Amino acid sequence: MTLLGRLLKNRRAGDTHLAWNLPNLRGPESLTLTSRHFGDGEVMPLETCAKPAGGDDRSPHLAWTTPPPGTAQLLLAVEDVDVPIGKPAVHCLALIDPATGHLEPGALTAKQPGPGVRVLRSTIGRGYHGPAPVKGHGPHRYVFQLFALATPVDGAPGTPPVDRLRPRALLPAVTAPVLGRGRLTGVFER
Repeated sequence: MTLLGRLLKNRRAGDTHLAWNLPNLRGPESLTLTSRHFGDGEVMPLETCAKPAGGDDRSPHLAWTTPPPGTAQLLLAVEDVDVPIGKPAVHCLALIDPATGHLEPGALTAKQPGPGVRVLRSTIGRGYHGPAPVKGHGPHRYVFQLFALATPVDGAPGTPPVDRLRPRALLPAVTAPVLGRGRLTGVFER
């Protein structure tokens, strides 16, 4: 696998198609997103990585500042912008009750999400999928993006249930105004 990583070294999805850059998800950068597991731009601990990478595939602790008044729902998207395909890989997509305030480690699991968390489909499956980049490909950035939405994503009459939508269909279809947003980037390499 190291040879494959070296062959793909210069191929990366990039930031262009990141949820953060979608026109419908633009808004004030008024939320501060943090983790007690890593700081912005720092290496993610092994426990938050996928099992093939030697980790526990356990989502990290996440906390954020108080969402703006009028926030009906939080949308969390975790994307790998360095994956060697055309668009970032979505490692997790979740809807969160704004009263939650933080997520404990493992709160983004598909089988037993934390209180106030509704996990959706990701590129890989449902729930959190930790980093497991191709060996030798270099460092990968995992961007945790939190959006404070004025109206819930689901519930609009005539729209398909969000549980069935793939991330690349759901993210550009969000019509709720973004009242605030924040992001945190973790790094991992094999």
